[in-house]
Amino acid sequence: MTTTMSPGADTGPATTRTAEVEGLVEQLRAHSQSYHSAHPFHLRMNEGVLSPDQIRGWVANRYYYQEMIPRKDAAILANCPDPAVRRRWIHRITDHDGAADGEGGIEAWFRLGEACGLTREEIADHRHLVPGVRFAVDAYVTFARTRPWVEAVASSLTELFAPDLMAERLAAFEKYYTWIEPEGLAYFQARLYQAPRDSEHALEVVTEHCKTPQDRDAAVAALSFKCDVLWSMMDAIERAHAG
Repeated sequence: MTTTMSPGADTGPATTRTAEVEGLVEQLRAHSQSYHSAHPFHLRMNEGVLSPDQIRGWVANRYYYQEMIPRKDAAILANCPDPAVRRRWIHRITDHDGAADGEGGIEAWFRLGEACGLTREEIADHRHLVPGVRFAVDAYVTFARTRPWVEAVASSLTELFAPDLMAERLAAFEKYYTWIEPEGLAYFQARLYQAPRDSEHALEVVTEHCKTPQDRDAAVAALSFKCDVLWSMMDAIERAHAG
């Protein structure tokens, strides 16, 4: 008697691998529920109820994160043995540092601060930086330096959720915080296309290299850690600028 397998009943290695990748992506995307877009401070920001001092406090503290992102990415590059990944990943540093003076995301953040009424000097010298934000950001950079490079890449996948947050934030600033000069919002506008591009590459890297259950669990844990970093930053900012 001959047994005929029905179409779609393939359970070979390729099908198993596809299911593993799909399961990993689903687990990663599920962390949108713990992304800092749901933090009460962010919700109030998007509702337009924060005071100018609260907005300035957030901008001044978030600068430390922006400042350290290129160092985090440099740590990933230093640990990554794959030249193809390095060639694509390195543009992240240029995105933040700029290819020349007066360019890049950090420069755009300075301009946001100035549009909010801060000076470059008081942003750059960290006089408004609260300890909890410094601790959280430093922990993230240390993670990127000391953990396996694929885990560090996985931790960056909060960018999967960033475009929605950036769009909501941009709309809120334009609607409610009209005292901020419009040219100061260029950072948010740039991230609307940078974040999807970057998260697509990072997701490709993670799904390609995470082939064992242990690898996949480590990637999910890395993203969870990054969500905790961002949430902890918001907790510290909220406590310092309760209003």
